[in-house]
Amino acid sequence: MVQGLDELKRRWGAVPERVRAEVAAAMTKTAQEIQADMEKLAPQGETLNILGSIGWTWGDAPGGSLVIGKASGGRSYGTLRITFYAGGGEAFYARYHEFGTVDMAARPFFYPVWRAWRRRVRVRISRAVTKALKSI
Repeated sequence: MVQGLDELKRRWGAVPERVRAEVAAAMTKTAQEIQADMEKLAPQGETLNILGSIGWTWGDAPGGSLVIGKASGGRSYGTLRITFYAGGGEAFYARYHEFGTVDMAARPFFYPVWRAWRRRVRVRISRAVTKALKSI
């Protein structure tokens, strides 16, 4: 019998759930910060309801939304996927502001923020995995 085998099995079995919890917490915090940055850049006005349509969700975005970006917790933890969106429901015109039209110049508020955050998202997920593994 190998000494410490039971302890190794217990600790090894805790790895996936501990990593999933740490990654989910990091992704939630990051998603909230990204949403706040997108809302800061969003066009505002009396008739615009874009601010209320900017959001994030676990999994797929609501129907009719402009999907901006997706962040996932890695290959092994593909179930941890956050989707950023805007323009669901009455605020369908969010895409017109993001990309512009023939008569209106683009005023992007989603993609610039997502591009700025993309690398930080990867780094935070990696740090969460490392933190989880060290805590076991």
